[in-house]
Amino acid sequence: MSSPYLGQPVENWPCITNKLIEDHPLEESQIVECCLAAWNDIYYSKIGRHGFRIGVDIFVRPQIIGALLHELIPAEIVASNPGLWQREQRYDDKDIVYIPNSNYSIELKTSSNASKIFGNRSYAQAPTESKKSKDGYYLTINFEQIKERSDSPPDITIIRFGWIDHTDWIGQAAETGQQARLSKDAYAYKLKTLYSKR
Repeated sequence: MSSPYLGQPVENWPCITNKLIEDHPLEESQIVECCLAAWNDIYYSKIGRHGFRIGVDIFVRPQIIGALLHELIPAEIVASNPGLWQREQRYDDKDIVYIPNSNYSIELKTSSNASKIFGNRSYAQAPTESKKSKDGYYLTINFEQIKERSDSPPDITIIRFGWIDHTDWIGQAAETGQQARLSKDAYAYKLKTLYSKR
């Protein structure tokens, strides 16, 4: 599928983004609900014979929280929409696969940064047939890091949804750089904020 933004001036991007989100089979409210449910599952579930809780008894790195969200958010969406969605099955699948039409499948990105999302350098490269496309729908989650001896658990701070193309990613210039960041225009016009912590 070619980019819906191809050949369009930046001033047209917000309208294109809104139309893409309107056309998507998941409602905005359901996306937010599944993300928050997955987050609560992490912090209110008990682990092991001693009933350890993340954020109370054990304090894990942000990478582990991100990995759990990558498992739980797809699982929540699948459980809420049986027969329509599935988790990534093949090497070229997106993280959350829409079975009737893969054009609506979703790539999931998480970050403990206050507002930014990052990918590895390959996200800024044109996709090949042997790898999954980096273009398409994206669901991005920013979350707070765990702090020991805090009176309250951390929260999801921002949930965004929209469409990102590989050309929206900016790879690190250094030869040894392995990270890519999103352009300012992508944040401003291609990702819609569905939820923000007040």
